[in-house]
Amino acid sequence: MTVAASTLLGRPLWYELMTTDMKAAEAFYRKVVGWTTAPFEGATHPYTMFNRSGETPVAGVMTKPEMVNAPPFWAMYVGVPKLEEAAAHVKRLGGGECSPVIEVPTVGRMQMMRDPQGASFYIFEPATADRSPEAAAEIGEASWHELMTTDAPAAMKFYSELFGWQPSETMDMGPMGKYHMFNRPHGMIGGMMNKPPEMAHVPPNWQIYFRVSDINAAIDRIKANGGQILNGPMEVPGGDWIVNAMDPQGAAFALHARKAG
Repeated sequence: MTVAASTLLGRPLWYELMTTDMKAAEAFYRKVVGWTTAPFEGATHPYTMFNRSGETPVAGVMTKPEMVNAPPFWAMYVGVPKLEEAAAHVKRLGGGECSPVIEVPTVGRMQMMRDPQGASFYIFEPATADRSPEAAAEIGEASWHELMTTDAPAAMKFYSELFGWQPSETMDMGPMGKYHMFNRPHGMIGGMMNKPPEMAHVPPNWQIYFRVSDINAAIDRIKANGGQILNGPMEVPGGDWIVNAMDPQGAAFALHARKAG
């Protein structure tokens, strides 16, 4: 495997909101996260990109296809050097496919997969090697990837073998069980935990955290624009702050602010 391929494998590259009302969702996230929006010209269906700092694309939004039998949701795309090899690896490890291979000219090839516990994610083979160096998230970028599942140790083993993610710290959360964190070479990027009993009806899922400058101001913007706070604000070890929320169309998302100073 080349250096470029080894740094691509397991790197979260893109995030996508599948929703029921694109224009309303665009307006909500522009106000809440501070993104700007621009249409993606190469799409065969309406597709809007969310940009940070005016011009750097970080995520996209599209209308949820009718065949997708799920409420609106955020999806993550994880880089792989060869799509077919990665898809076969998913299946060998007990996962499966949720969609056919999708090819977008000049962008790449992708396929929605599911892990053995049922959480969905995309594998993504980019068309080009043009990527910025991997680093800690800036304002407006995804800063944390959190899996709520039914068997966190088994999920960690699956993703470690598939993507090379490195298990790191484990935090005891008392009655909620253990929180298993994982790293990329540049640092920690996410965590996994078993769903609490009150979430028994919710299928295993990935939740994406986007970085904002001030958590309390962001909460005010969520409420003012029709969103709902699900949990928080909560201070996490190290002094950062997070909030879990739902947008007006029903997609869960989360925000993260670095500690002051």
